[in-house]
Amino acid sequence: MADIKESVRIAEDAARGAVSNTGLRYVLGISLALAIIAMSLVWIVPALAR
Repeated sequence: MADIKESVRIAEDAARGAVSNTGLRYVLGISLALAIIAMSLVWIVPALAR
């Protein structure tokens, strides 16, 4: 049994269960920007057409 006072060291990838630097943050950022642009166009174009 482990001693309560001992600290446990786990590698970052093992703790998260994933590998970093896969580009996921760029995909999410680009999709968020495209969604904002699309929603803005849906709102602005009909407003200008009036």
